[in-house]
Amino acid sequence: MSQSFSEFEADARGQGFDEVLERRWEPLTVLDVHAHPFDAKAIVVCGEMWLTVGDDTRHLRSGDTFELDREIAHSERYGSEGATYWVARRGAAPTSPASEQVQPC
Repeated sequence: MSQSFSEFEADARGQGFDEVLERRWEPLTVLDVHAHPFDAKAIVVCGEMWLTVGDDTRHLRSGDTFELDREIAHSERYGSEGATYWVARRGAAPTSPASEQVQPC
């Protein structure tokens, strides 16, 4: 991947996102249909996942991106090695600083 987390974060904040963090998912995790109270823009950095919105399922691998508007119902499924993605959120309640959470794949 050619972009660093710092570059992803700077770009996202420049677009008005107020939180940027890394999310790691264990192998074979399945999240049933749910929605979030924030807009999200993400890039998969390790592993693979399947993101389903309505009848559309996308198979995402390292380097692939996705965006979700707030309150859009979706489900997630993670591959046999799990997955890691960097995500920018707009309108989210703040969590701990992302720079402390980023780890190599």
